[in-house]
Amino acid sequence: MPRIVCICLSHWPVTRLRRAGLAPERGPLAVAAEGPGGLRLVALDPEARALGLQPGEPLGRVRARIGVPLQVYPADPTADRDALLRLCRWAGGYAPLVAPFGPAEAGDGLYIDVAGASHLRGGEASLVDDLADRLARGHIPARIALADTPGAAFALASHGGVDRIVVPPGGAAEALRGLPVEALRLDPGTVSGLKRLGLRRMGELDALPRGPLARRFGEALLLRLDQALARRPEPLAPLSEAAEYAAARGFLDPIGRQSDIVRTARDLMAEIAPRLERDGLGACALRLALHRVDGVVRALDLGLSRPERHPERVAALVSLRLDRLGSALEAGFGFETVVLAVTVTGAMPARQTDLGADASGDGVAVLADALAQRLGRGLLRLEPRASHLPERADRSGPWVAGEGHGSSADKDIGRTRAHRPLPSAEEDAPRRGTSRHEVPHGGGEGAGSGRGHHEARDPSGSGFSFSRPLLKQEPTSPAEGGVRARAFPISVPCSIPWPDHLPPRPLVLFPRGEAACDVLSAVPEGPPRRFRWRAQVHSVAHAEGPERISAEWWCAPGAERDYYRIECEAGHRLWLYRDGPHAPGHPAAWYVHGLFA
Repeated sequence: MPRIVCICLSHWPVTRLRRAGLAPERGPLAVAAEGPGGLRLVALDPEARALGLQPGEPLGRVRARIGVPLQVYPADPTADRDALLRLCRWAGGYAPLVAPFGPAEAGDGLYIDVAGASHLRGGEASLVDDLADRLARGHIPARIALADTPGAAFALASHGGVDRIVVPPGGAAEALRGLPVEALRLDPGTVSGLKRLGLRRMGELDALPRGPLARRFGEALLLRLDQALARRPEPLAPLSEAAEYAAARGFLDPIGRQSDIVRTARDLMAEIAPRLERDGLGACALRLALHRVDGVVRALDLGLSRPERHPERVAALVSLRLDRLGSALEAGFGFETVVLAVTVTGAMPARQTDLGADASGDGVAVLADALAQRLGRGLLRLEPRASHLPERADRSGPWVAGEGHGSSADKDIGRTRAHRPLPSAEEDAPRRGTSRHEVPHGGGEGAGSGRGHHEARDPSGSGFSFSRPLLKQEPTSPAEGGVRARAFPISVPCSIPWPDHLPPRPLVLFPRGEAACDVLSAVPEGPPRRFRWRAQVHSVAHAEGPERISAEWWCAPGAERDYYRIECEAGHRLWLYRDGPHAPGHPAAWYVHGLFA
């Protein structure tokens, strides 16, 4: 079981200024930063708080309200962060796992996992006392708590009422019962909503049914509550250690051109590659750090789909990433130092190749890496599901090289799907690697294909029905009169082969069929001749089909669908289906399910 020490640093920006000798030791002192309406206070020492000042107040109003001279210094978040990281490295003397606060804590501090290390300091209570005494001797005000989880330790350190708290194992629930809900690291809107309902303490919150809370406030509230009470894990993000595989180069004359940066990255990778090859490893993620003359560091993270150590391929990915950044790189007066580090590695054993074979590697993996760096989007893959209905015939998941994708020509790499939202445009973090020597492969649930009642009344025949959609469409207004495609992800083929004997499938598959109204047919069971769809009347010039698809036999029985491929007189090629047979007095409904190229 983890045992987490939380150190909440009081007014850390003020402490940093005084420890660095940049501010006087006495007198009310504040740190201000630009905010809405001008400068606002962001940190105050105890003397300034004793005057009734609060963080967030406008500086102009404060100066007019108090008569005591107030010393105000500009905020420097970068210097504050650097000083906090130095303190974290110092705290590594108590235990190896140390993590600074993140955005959720909305403050300055750090966590230390002392499980298995507290006996070296005479026990948990002695460790906390020693830590508090050493911080006090360094003139660093702090409140310290030790509990089973980071959430519980933070709640007790920030709202516990005393400077040192040690909660015995398993006692977090009782210790947190009387603390305010603000201690759960919730956003201000959620805290205000809870207080309007009269929920001010964690014990009151935990006693309520979870369903109504989730519907009203979302899953984030229950997640934070469960993390504090050790019902769900909350892993810490420790400080990154020095990379084992890294190389750097300095320049007397700073560089700033993209070609120079790419050439340097290639040379640095050439230095690292022999060490990787010696250990049978390849780079799965790299970090290119560009140190500007004025001290600013620009870090570019490159994620690779499979282990790699070829300098030219790494240089090509760096070039694509810089192309995407463009002027956002902000070279300024140039970069005086370039550092390339391998942050995640994977096994890459030597292999025998045929004489005269192309050594360029897996074409699909190379294409995936190039697209990810150029477009800044995570790649998706499609895999079949045990369903005959087109909208449920496949699923998408993150694409990982080496899961049977290959680069053979019979695999269609043009399939895309938009039933999942796009990842963030800047997701360049190391892909799926959790340790230096292992990059686990994901991919979600296993997929399968099942036979069912699928009858195709056309020459090609059919046994399965698997859709191959490319874009997800969203309805347009009648005035627009067209098809508007939403932003789409990129995906590559899955390890399970797609059947090639099916009739043609549409390029665009809608998430669900869109109703076609006022359908006229020559015979009740025949193809449509005219229909109205999206506020426009379409006349059919050619029709092929039907292809009959029914629901899975192992599911609840449903109406059979007869699909037709039609071409309108205006040139549109659509995929329509009739939902069930006609009945006297109850004509069957028609739906448009996709668009062909």
